[in-house]
Amino acid sequence: MKEQTPTPHIGAQYEDIAKTVIMAGDPLRAKLMAERFLTDAVQVNSVRNMLAFTGMYNGKRITVMGHGMGIPSIGIYTYELYNFYDVETIIRVGSCGARQMYVHLGDIVIAQGACTDSNYAEQYNLPGHYSCIADFDLCRRAVDACEKMGYTYHVGNVFSADVFYSKDPRKNNWTKMGVLADEMEAPALYMNAARAGKRALVICTVSDHILTGEATTAEQRQNTFTQMMDVAFSLI
Repeated sequence: MKEQTPTPHIGAQYEDIAKTVIMAGDPLRAKLMAERFLTDAVQVNSVRNMLAFTGMYNGKRITVMGHGMGIPSIGIYTYELYNFYDVETIIRVGSCGARQMYVHLGDIVIAQGACTDSNYAEQYNLPGHYSCIADFDLCRRAVDACEKMGYTYHVGNVFSADVFYSKDPRKNNWTKMGVLADEMEAPALYMNAARAGKRALVICTVSDHILTGEATTAEQRQNTFTQMMDVAFSLI
């Protein structure tokens, strides 16, 4: 849909965005990925400081971009990327909070599915509850990459909330259902991908532990969570 670009939220021209986009909530993490992985990177978006860069990785054209915090924010950006820029694949790399004792700080969580308390799916007028799942091929290859690189990983459900500072004690019941970790974006990405007939995967690094209270610093989250990036770029 070239005629609908640039969009109100993405100032890039249609041809500025690659068909594969790796996204992070923090725009500075997108900048870090551009510096670490891309050659000949060019900044293609700065609207609302949601930085995006397009460059080359192993001979392939890639865009890295921020998506902000929460389901509404990633919902806007990924909808526009899929439907207006004709992006085929979006991989989110981000942080998450562990919900199981066997999941530790720094571990990788591959979100095979995403539970949520968001009403994002209401727009589709479905006669039931939608199961948000990742693209199987991307998920399988991410597991293979973790095995090859020797990274500690877990595959399964995450829980994605609309509220960060929740006062609802029922939230802890997600732990009893085997949910690995909490994050805040996967369902919107997975639903947008499904609706558009595109591909998506969420790969997270554990930044804090909900059960033990352990936590990393903001600087650590911005600069040292590179293993999940290695995995994401191996899928290109």
